[in-house]
Amino acid sequence: MADQTLDVKGLNCPLPILRARKALKDMAPGATLEVLATDPGAVKDFAAFCRATGNELVASNVAGNVYSFVIKRAA
Repeated sequence: MADQTLDVKGLNCPLPILRARKALKDMAPGATLEVLATDPGAVKDFAAFCRATGNELVASNVAGNVYSFVIKRAA
């Protein structure tokens, strides 16, 4: 279970990434953020975001048209 959940369903790139970046900024290192999105481009976007920022993409799943990502904030 993630420490916090961010629902960005219905938003398209780049808004899900921008909202996740803002949420992670306010979290403690090691905390986890679950992001729920409907934009299919979010799969590539969140993988690239985590590589670029040093955060860890712990999980990436899809259920129907909802994509979920669990991101662990870097130290």
